[in-house]
Parts: sequence; C-alpha cells; structure tokens
Amino acid sequence: MSRPRLSEGVSKLVETLKNSDNRVLVIGDLHEPFCLDGYFEFCNEQYEKFNCNRVVFIGDIIDNHYSSYHETDQDGYSGGEELERAIAKIQRWYKAFPFADVIIGNHDRLIMRKAQTSAIPRKWIKAYKDVLETPNWSFKEHVVIDDVFYCHGEGGTARSRAKKDLQSVVQGHLHLQAYVEYIVGRNFKIFALQVGCGVDDKSYAMAYSRNYGKSAIGCGVILNNGTLPINILMDL
Repeated sequence: MSRPRLSEGVSKLVETLKNSDNRVLVIGDLHEPFCLDGYFEFCNEQYEKFNCNRVVFIGDIIDNHYSSYHETDQDGYSGGEELERAIAKIQRWYKAFPFADVIIGNHDRLIMRKAQTSAIPRKWIKAYKDVLETPNWSFKEHVVIDDVFYCHGEGGTARSRAKKDLQSVVQGHLHLQAYVEYIVGRNFKIFALQVGCGVDDKSYAMAYSRNYGKSAIGCGVILNNGTLPINILMDL
C-alpha cells in the first residue's frame, strides 16, 4: 500500500522548517546487538528527509543482556561475544552520525552498577566512548536543546515528566509507547514526545517483554527550534 501524500501546504511548511536552526533526529533504544534489521536505514532516511543537523540517541544503545540483574538466556552470547557484536553494530551508527549526544540508559549503565555492587573504584572503569569505540559521541544523563529536555525515561512517561516539570520532554525507555501530546496552559504550550524504539522483539534478549505487546518501532524529529515534535513509525 502506497504512503499517503502530503498536501501542498504541509509540504511547503516542512520545507520551510528544514531550514530552521536546530533539526534534531531522535533515535530510539537500540539495545545492540539486538537492534531490528532495517532500523538503521530507516533512521538514516528520516535524517535526510528532514535535513537534520543534530542527533540524540535516547538511551540503551547497548543491551548488556549477559550482565542483567534478571534471568539471562543460558544459550545466549557470552559476555565477550555480546560486547564485540554490539561494538561492531554500533560502528555503523557512529560512521553515519559521528557527532551525537548519547543519553545513558538503564541498560547502558548495567556494568557500572555491577562494579558498584562489587565496590570497584570508578577509576578502574573505562568511559562509554572508550569501550564502544565512539570517541566523538557525548554521553550524558540528559541534554537540553532549545529548552526541550531529552532523557532516557526510567522515572515514568514523557507526559508525566512534562506535566511535572512544565517543560517539553522527549524520552524513550518504554518500548511499547510512541506518541506526541501537547499540554496547553493560559500562557504556555509544551509537548511530551514518547519516542519509539529499534529493538528486535524476536531476539532472546527481549524475551522478558513478549507477553506485554509489540514494540513501537520508530524515531522522532524535533523541528522549528524545539517547537514542532514529530513521531515517525517504521513500516513493518
């Protein structure tokens, strides 16, 4: 089935917004090496389509299944093999987007948590960019661009955080949700964007969520200097 065509007015608006100062592509949870085939190409397509000039990875770029606090698959990759596969897959993202803000998600910080449990001093732990061989990526707990707050989202939904902080919010973490919701007051207008993800639901690492529903596969774009959020779902 062919995609619906944009009206002439909407097409002109999109073209105008492509020239605004900040045009941010928001890439959902990857959980490498368990990212869905085709998600990389999909995100690249949206980057080009909307003429983006900034990239934010919303967190959980690596899964670390072997090091989970929950039950792991006894027939899965060893720790070393999973990490090497993740690094190899992350390299294509790094080559496509060599400068990006990368939010640290709960799966990303698993190794740091295990080190803390074992009372290992932080000096013994490498930086994320060194382990994953991405020297130009900026790993952060959160980032603010054009007064929009980007975070991974362990603390709840995008809408709950936006209402609490009265600030526009973009977050991931919740694989089954993807939406944009505006909150309008007498003197303000903010939005909450819950971005989709890029995980492969059929991988053994995602077995814990199979009874909860299908993941929303997609990414987000924030245009017009932080005032126009767009959620884009991938055709599957």
